[in-house]
Amino acid sequence: MKTWLRRVRGTLGMGLTWAVAGGAAGTIISLGFLVRTGSRPDAPFPIMLGALGFVAGVAFSGVLRLVEGRRRFDQMSLSRFAAWGAAVGFALSATFFLAVSRGDLAFLRYFVVVGPVVAVAAAGCAAGSLALARKAQDRELLETTKDGPAVGRPEGELRKPLRNGR
Repeated sequence: MKTWLRRVRGTLGMGLTWAVAGGAAGTIISLGFLVRTGSRPDAPFPIMLGALGFVAGVAFSGVLRLVEGRRRFDQMSLSRFAAWGAAVGFALSATFFLAVSRGDLAFLRYFVVVGPVVAVAAAGCAAGSLALARKAQDRELLETTKDGPAVGRPEGELRKPLRNGR
């Protein structure tokens, strides 16, 4: 598969992963609203947060591509991955609030609460994305045949046996 097609597929996959997380959060918010008030909320939270999650996932994928370059998932640290996710979430929430407030400082006070919450949620999505990617990569490594080497291992290179349980 061509490199650019793999990148587009990865970006869309990241966006869809984050969209599912956003939709799940929206469903929980809607259910909480229903239980607390006894009526359905006016805003479709699962759809709104799913769309926001998709945009955030695509933006995160772009930032990750620019910053981390050609590193593989096993070469990236979870904390750094989560930090980039938090930065993207905070930047997107700041962009949203600046666009909606139109200079009204009274409206921006809500950003003090919502900005960090979105940043923490985006950090969690980033960490979860890395965990899923590593799990998929591990599964790919395990799916080897007798005839072929493990994925990512050059022909003829063998694993070094463990000595003394190490």
